[in-house]
Amino acid sequence: MTTVALARPIPPHRPSSTITPPLSLESSSSSTSPCSVPVPNKHLPICPTGPARPDEPDTPPPSPPSQDQLQQTSALYPLDGFKRLESGELSIYELDASSVTQALDVASRQPLPDPALVFPWFHGLHPQNHVQQSFFATRRRPLRRTPSCLRSVTLVKADGDLNCARLKGAVAPNEIVQANKPTEFIDADPREGFSVRNFQIQTVKTAVLSDIIVYGGDLIKTRKVAWDIASAQKRWRERNEDQGVWMPEYHTFVCTSPFSEFEENHPEIVAVDASSHLTGNVLDFFNQERREMWAMTEASEFSKNVFMGPTPEQGSPEEQKYDILIECSDLGRLNPLALQLIAESPDDDDNKQRFLDFPSSGSILPPTWSHSEADGILETCQWIYHLAHGSYPDPESALDTDDLDAEGDSPMPSDQQPMFDVKPRKILLHCADGYTESTMLSIAYFSYSTGRPVPEAWLKLHTEKKRNFFAYPTDVALLTSITPRLLRESPVCKGLSLTDITHLTRDEPSWFAALDGSFPSRVLDYMYLGNLGHANNPDLLRALGITQILSVGETAMWREGDLEDWGKENVCVVQGVQDNGIDPLTEEFTRCLEFIGKSYTTAEGY
Repeated sequence: MTTVALARPIPPHRPSSTITPPLSLESSSSSTSPCSVPVPNKHLPICPTGPARPDEPDTPPPSPPSQDQLQQTSALYPLDGFKRLESGELSIYELDASSVTQALDVASRQPLPDPALVFPWFHGLHPQNHVQQSFFATRRRPLRRTPSCLRSVTLVKADGDLNCARLKGAVAPNEIVQANKPTEFIDADPREGFSVRNFQIQTVKTAVLSDIIVYGGDLIKTRKVAWDIASAQKRWRERNEDQGVWMPEYHTFVCTSPFSEFEENHPEIVAVDASSHLTGNVLDFFNQERREMWAMTEASEFSKNVFMGPTPEQGSPEEQKYDILIECSDLGRLNPLALQLIAESPDDDDNKQRFLDFPSSGSILPPTWSHSEADGILETCQWIYHLAHGSYPDPESALDTDDLDAEGDSPMPSDQQPMFDVKPRKILLHCADGYTESTMLSIAYFSYSTGRPVPEAWLKLHTEKKRNFFAYPTDVALLTSITPRLLRESPVCKGLSLTDITHLTRDEPSWFAALDGSFPSRVLDYMYLGNLGHANNPDLLRALGITQILSVGETAMWREGDLEDWGKENVCVVQGVQDNGIDPLTEEFTRCLEFIGKSYTTAEGY
């Protein structure tokens, strides 16, 4: 098993997100929208840029030998064989479904250009954005030089409706051109702020370096959109020429074939069919992410009748599976009495669903928590246990003055029985993403219900129950402080003495002291993605079954002898690469993939 250790910070605690269950294959599709505004800096991860590398030359790199040697191959250039339509100084070209498919195929097999030839231009360098300009200027990068080595293909659906009849990679016209006359490409470069992750501008940045194919159901409207885009291409080319920048001449094409021809003869590039159904033939990263996130956090049982997962859609069959749903959020509060009332409810309410809440992970902060909060967590765990098992607390724990007999004596425990049967309930601990806000309660309950110390419960919930979760340092401190009470009150630990419980709580694994609350993220069954903090905790990696480490840009600071114990052949370090949007990884891909492949082969026993 391999962990890829990247230097990325743990995000600060944030409020619960809006509950939006993932879309199904039938209902999910991409929506159309104009080019997004730049992402504010406060939402971007911290990216230590580091100093300029000392081995970088003070002079710009040499000019390329010739544009023709760098230009990518395209099935759309030269223009031989395409019918040409003219309107004044503008020209567009016609092609059929077969030519569209061929153009996409050829474009997909072109090698990527040298990153130095396309960056930092792709980052977005607006002339008025002095912060962005200064960052790259201090690193001796050529700034607004427009790449001339790319000849991409951009597909545009004329009516802009991408919810049906969508080809692979198709975009709406308003994603790349402005609606004003004369038509121009959108100037997407951010005017302010700094970021090397301006993903939202890449569509239009790529479109201006592309031959553009327009398709649609209405050929007249399709041609009109094509003329507008051809006009935008002409104005963009003239603007570069006025600045003395030579650029290849890109062209606009109109597909004259109906969409049905793609469905019948070229289904491999049909992403959404004419009936608005995802075909599954094209990898859609947005929908794939939804499916992966849903699969990763899909509700599962981690203790008898107690499940952990994402918030189900209201009224859905998934929601109907559970008798009690406890949502963990920043607005939640400790209310174990509500669970007690459910346990003591009459039989005619047994089929009624109950919706409760609980504080989210990270919301109970040290050193402000009180004994009442610790009591509330413990009592919540106790009542969840009784409801899940269909049991009731021992009589002696529920006596009050109303239980005295006529002579004022308390009845014997064996005489104290509930006046009704307690039905086992299925309980879901849930939150918006299925693994963040519900983590603290889930670990506390797993420790209580199994009699495991918190460190062991933390590990086993992930390794044995296959649950992914995310906690905060405050959760580590809180759960550690209440571990003795969780074990002392646990039904599993009834036969243990105070000395035994004290021994359990003191026998803390070495990795737990350095835990910040989060484990590395399980990307595949044999591979994790972690940060430098995880890589600096080799005992945690061993506990998770990780045996190889690929460290990119950072080197773990281990104790003397750790590397020898781990084995130098099990560690691959990529140096000289920082998370700054400048340093390329392309030259390291082969070595990294070979190391991961070796680790996979070892893990699978091949």
